[in-house]
Amino acid sequence: MSDKDQLPLFEAETPPGDESVLELKPDMPLKDSITIYLDALMLGGFSPYTIKAFRSDIGLLAKWLGKETAINAIGTADLSKFLHWMQHERGVPCSPKTYARRVTALKNFFGYLHEMKAISSDPSTAIIQMSVGSPLPDVPTDEEIERVLEATLEIRHNLEKPDARPHLLVNLLLQTGIKKSECMGIRLTDIDRSDSTATILWIRYTNPRMRYKERKIVFGREWLAVLDEYLAQRRPRDTLFDCTARNLEYVLRDIADAANVQRQKLSFETLRWTSALKDYRAKMDPDKLRQKLGLSRVAWRETSNKLEQLVKITEPPKTRDAG
Repeated sequence: MSDKDQLPLFEAETPPGDESVLELKPDMPLKDSITIYLDALMLGGFSPYTIKAFRSDIGLLAKWLGKETAINAIGTADLSKFLHWMQHERGVPCSPKTYARRVTALKNFFGYLHEMKAISSDPSTAIIQMSVGSPLPDVPTDEEIERVLEATLEIRHNLEKPDARPHLLVNLLLQTGIKKSECMGIRLTDIDRSDSTATILWIRYTNPRMRYKERKIVFGREWLAVLDEYLAQRRPRDTLFDCTARNLEYVLRDIADAANVQRQKLSFETLRWTSALKDYRAKMDPDKLRQKLGLSRVAWRETSNKLEQLVKITEPPKTRDAG
């Protein structure tokens, strides 16, 4: 394997000290597998609200089926009957939004069990999703990104007050796809110049429970030239960006205005999606892209589905053959 491959700092997906995922077995009771699944969601970075909702949704299934039911004994017919009961026989209103969320919970739960090889097939695959979930991210177009980079270059080479920070920031986010918190946590010692052909960035976490998200990201060495300009101008001592996250959000806002791009299209989140979409279009190995983004296998399911949809709606129309 090349040194430039995207690799996590730690080989195992399971965080150190947490071996519960390895205990998943086909005949495990539903109640125990739910506990392991919810732990995986928490470690995967899901919000407390999502975890609380999924705990309630899967818990309702366990109550209906029986908490001691073995996970390998649950089939598509069982899930269909459960959803029918929930909608029409339970006697409690179930809005389309609630129904869609519960289907999502089922698909995530059984998809996780299948991916972890606890069950031989996913019984939720045939369940129809009535999606009313969050909309797809509004990512900037290729042409808008070109305008953004032109604007940052103009700021970088301004004769009166050159500033390399905007160009440094935008290129960093576009090439790495890191999150805002990860960006703010970069220390100067996390930037490795040892490879003569590339930049190596180490993403690290101070929280021991998040160590499984630590990884290295390899990207273009030309970024280092911009970095050197920035270091000479700003002289940060420890972290790469010695300002608040809000300050950098203002930087992105001003770049959007200068490039005549809608502000909501130029944020940490949208640039993360833009980076992921570029790699997805380039046919990067899905597992390498998942690792590059620092996602668990559970979180990757939803992300990859959204990326697939984004590819379809952002692809330029194909030119028809003449005649």
